Amino acid sequence: MSTITPHYQSVTQLLQGRSFGIDEYQREYKWEKKHIEELIVDIHGKFNSCYKNGDETKQVSNYDEYFLGSIIVTKRNGKSYLIDGQQRVTSITLLLIYLYRAAKEQGLTVVETMAKLIFSDSFGEQKFNLDIQERLPVIDALFNGKEFNPEDKDESIQSMYSRYKDIEDYELVKELGESLPHFIYWFMNKVCLIEIVSENDNYAYSIFETMNDRGKPLSPVDMLKAYLLAPFEDTEKKKIANSEWKKQILELISWKGHYDQERDSNFIKAWLRSQYANSIRERKAGSIDKDWELIGSVFHRWSRDNSSKIEIGNQEKNLMLMTEHLPFFAKAFRIILDASSNYEIGLESVFYNAHNDFTWQNTVLMSSLQVNDDEKTVRRKIGVVATYLDIWLMRRVVNYIRVGYSSTSYAMFKLCTDIRRKSLPDLIDILTEKLNEDEITFEGVEAKNRGGIEELGLNQFSRRYIYHLLARLTAFVEKESGRVDEFQHYVNRKAKNPYDIEHIWADKSSKNNLIFNSEQEFVDIRNNIGSLLLLPADVNRSYQDKSFADKAPHYAKQNFFAASLTSVTYKHQPQFEAFMNRFSLNFKPFEKFGVEEQKSRKTLVRNLANQIWSPERLKSYLN
Repeated sequence: MSTITPHYQSVTQLLQGRSFGIDEYQREYKWEKKHIEELIVDIHGKFNSCYKNGDETKQVSNYDEYFLGSIIVTKRNGKSYLIDGQQRVTSITLLLIYLYRAAKEQGLTVVETMAKLIFSDSFGEQKFNLDIQERLPVIDALFNGKEFNPEDKDESIQSMYSRYKDIEDYELVKELGESLPHFIYWFMNKVCLIEIVSENDNYAYSIFETMNDRGKPLSPVDMLKAYLLAPFEDTEKKKIANSEWKKQILELISWKGHYDQERDSNFIKAWLRSQYANSIRERKAGSIDKDWELIGSVFHRWSRDNSSKIEIGNQEKNLMLMTEHLPFFAKAFRIILDASSNYEIGLESVFYNAHNDFTWQNTVLMSSLQVNDDEKTVRRKIGVVATYLDIWLMRRVVNYIRVGYSSTSYAMFKLCTDIRRKSLPDLIDILTEKLNEDEITFEGVEAKNRGGIEELGLNQFSRRYIYHLLARLTAFVEKESGRVDEFQHYVNRKAKNPYDIEHIWADKSSKNNLIFNSEQEFVDIRNNIGSLLLLPADVNRSYQDKSFADKAPHYAKQNFFAASLTSVTYKHQPQFEAFMNRFSLNFKPFEKFGVEEQKSRKTLVRNLANQIWSPERLKSYLN
């Protein structure tokens, strides 16, 4: 008879001295940004509820635990194979690597203890405890701070790399401040799982199937529905309310055939936050969760505790919420989902923000809506708020300001409260005023008298945003010159021949030693936004080592933004010429591309950006 043993394990007990693998037929690592952010928000909130300023590190032993769920493991040839739980174990490992690097940078003594949870010493070599052969290169790069390009790698590797970047964007170390060592010890010893171990593969899979097929607990969405239906005495009205709820939830989780069992929960969080959250946790140790955080974690309980705020609690109020408010906001949410995945006229900015992976978009876009808005008004409100977010985001990323989940949480809460249920004209006035008063622009950060798009350069933080920026510049110039707006094609990484970032200068500084004073100066100017284009991958690869003189004739055959470097583009192109004159843009061709030409080009980029992301775009939604 096979032995099945459950163990309640801390992260340290689970990972120290262990080696985990997965079978080849296991699914890929598929966690998305929302999953890693929800994990960090939950554990950060739990830690904050325990930590007090002045606590000694040893007091962490008295803090509350956080239960992360269960995993199923089978043992084979001295190695543990994850039957269920690789998503969590991988995510824990990524978070540990992030914390390890921060601890090492700050010289914390806990690094040696942490290292043993990530790798073992095998005859002087690092053997990572998450021992999945094809994923070792990305783990090694993240752990040791090496450059790594995830493009063209398998799904798991790309997801792991992206989730690590999401962890960095959350800026947890900055949020923790002096409590970082306390958090690390708490995470290692107070975040726990149940590990179910079997020596027999068949038994392990039997447990997995049983746990996933039977006795599933009620979800928060189910519990909210039960609470709302409880006061009903009229059987027919209860039937109507229940039927409408089921219909809307089904449409959400099965939206356009893309099944997602968490989409209903994400919708309700966005809906309740956008319409009803009036408070947010203070950014200091010992602060308690408020509306914004509680809706994100326990919205069913929050709704019960805030029934007067939502105007629920009896049969008639609950009926209105379930049959009028729910369908209205669920439909608006589906409009946002559609526009996030399809480039739709009037809602292009929703697509832009989705491409920039801005987590708070769905919440903020619903905040100005009122149940009596017609669909035309709904779309215009969604469009104008998305346009504001597009401008607000791009102003920040070109100034190297992070726009991740945590760093923008308060700003988005404040924005929701400022525009909540406003009329379209008032909404446009409020958002226009906000942009006009914003000290962060494409010229830089006013308070710091530095930065701006002209100083933007290609690096690990900015690459994704420069790719987006170049696609926007290219699409704008094409569209305004009479061609088709191809933005969605430019950013489609699944296309047969996707677009890539092109350096106008080849990576051969020795050829340019008469122009540049040092290797670093060359690298900085080569990677500056004024020295970059967006071209099809095959063109990029074919000419990347060529000089400007050799590449220029080929640029002339590409999009107008690239072709404008050459003189032939300015002949017999009346719509391109009209576009330049309309916006007073300093396009010019070059016979050579040196430092002065690059300066001219980055000024052009700034002028284009101020047109593309002009606050005047908001007023177009009144027409």
